[in-house]
Amino acid sequence: MKKPEELRSHRWFGGDELRNFSHRARSRQLGYNPEEHLGKPVIGILNTWSDINPCHMHLRERAEQVKRGVWQAGGFPLEFPVATLSETYQKPTPMLYRNLLAMETEEILRSYPIDGAVLMGGCDKTTPALLMGAASAGLPAIFVPAGPMLRGHWRNEVLGSGTDMWKYWDDKRAGLIGDAELSELERGLARSPGHCMTMGTASTMTSAAEVLGMTLPGAASIPAVDSAHHRMAAASGARIVGMVREDLTVTRILDKRAYADAITTVLALGGSTNAVIHLIAMAGRSGIPISLADFDTIARRVPVLANIRPGGDWLMEDFYYAGGLPGLLSRLTDLLHLDRPTVTGGTLGSDLATARVHNDDVIRPRENPVAAEGGVAVLHGNLAPSGAVIKHIAAEPHLLKHTGPAVVFENYADLKKRIDDPSITADSVLVLRGSGPLGGPGMPEYGMLPIPAHLLAAGVRDMVRISDARMSGTSYGACVLHVAPESHVGGPLALVRNGDLITLDVPARVLRLEVPDEELARRRESWVAPAPRYERGYGALYSEHITQADEGCDFDFLARAGHNPEPDAR
Repeated sequence: MKKPEELRSHRWFGGDELRNFSHRARSRQLGYNPEEHLGKPVIGILNTWSDINPCHMHLRERAEQVKRGVWQAGGFPLEFPVATLSETYQKPTPMLYRNLLAMETEEILRSYPIDGAVLMGGCDKTTPALLMGAASAGLPAIFVPAGPMLRGHWRNEVLGSGTDMWKYWDDKRAGLIGDAELSELERGLARSPGHCMTMGTASTMTSAAEVLGMTLPGAASIPAVDSAHHRMAAASGARIVGMVREDLTVTRILDKRAYADAITTVLALGGSTNAVIHLIAMAGRSGIPISLADFDTIARRVPVLANIRPGGDWLMEDFYYAGGLPGLLSRLTDLLHLDRPTVTGGTLGSDLATARVHNDDVIRPRENPVAAEGGVAVLHGNLAPSGAVIKHIAAEPHLLKHTGPAVVFENYADLKKRIDDPSITADSVLVLRGSGPLGGPGMPEYGMLPIPAHLLAAGVRDMVRISDARMSGTSYGACVLHVAPESHVGGPLALVRNGDLITLDVPARVLRLEVPDEELARRRESWVAPAPRYERGYGALYSEHITQADEGCDFDFLARAGHNPEPDAR
């Protein structure tokens, strides 16, 4: 157990030098008496709340509950506002700014008198960003997930945010519903604070944070407005004080076993394809190399047990009542590393000792899975030399082996202009390029390309779609994503022409352009690299240092090995 003089914050507040005197004087300016903070663990609460982030609209209140827990455990809480990364509003995509929040997190934890951190997030990119920054900083930290919103409702139907947005927007384009129905759907789709209640990127990544050992057991699936969420926030505040005194750092928790278990869990959840990019980046910050091959290897032995939309039938509120993530993990114990540490101070195995499943349809038993293999497949071939991914459990089965002619869109603007071309057939393969890490920029969630209106009217609801973009974890369909290298840097996607035959074979893990190598070589000779998109600022920094999708889209200077010195507080 750490003594008060061994706390990191003691370097700021202890001692008898000028700077120590100055720091104590400024604490009095802030209105704090010496006995409130001197000799106590200083806990930084990094809060991604903002007025424009509906997923986090309740986190200002939750921060007060975290503070309550910190005070009760004998710590001293300080709240820090950090970038909010609202998936709903930030353009071109919050993925462009994930690394910026990761940098901010790391540098706040390093530069201030903080002994431990509570990380508050949940909306898609906030979870990996906060954990990436905390992993790089290396201090004790615990994650407080924002929690899923309540189920949506429209007339007599239960709605899933995102997933049913796409569904009913297609119905609107097909002429099946009108403006009145759409207006009702606007009011019923998202009914409370919290992130998407489907197994989208938010629920996938907060579940990953839980199995990594970075949250209290069961935290990820608690609905945002449930009173249990209030209690979890306060308990997390109390626990981080204990972690500081025990010197239980992020580095001790996030080891190779933790990331292997996170991949296993994401696949068993039928989780978002975005988790592939985020977990590769997060592991890189922990100095642990993982690759697309790790996902594909694990996918072949992990069944999908979470029957949650978009790949299943239920929503996160149902998942919580059915036993939450501990319940699901209790059915995967032979595939997990139960002896590794978590923020509780115990092990993953001890955290799961009382876990139970209360609904066998929401969380399926191993003998009756949603799918026999994990929900994400990794593809390779001459169209994706460095790999691509597909969430095949959310696609129509007949499209998992398909060959068809390409219809190529140069960018998203071109897609919007030409997507309803009547010459496009159900057998066509829609190809979008210019949407990767550099081309997007930031890999926007364009990957669920819309179905042409005339095909929607004819009853077509899925087609093979290929891009170097990402898609929302709430999306569905036969969408091949994250094609690497991206077209913007001259990847083979840049060479596809209208009418070229493309083969998708998910069982064989193949994505192939049926064009001779000699012809592709001729096309490459005439390819011209696009002009740089940014001339200055953060965009220029991003463009000069971003890595490709198969490498996690981190900045090369953040992902590399090495440590920065602790600041001299005196």
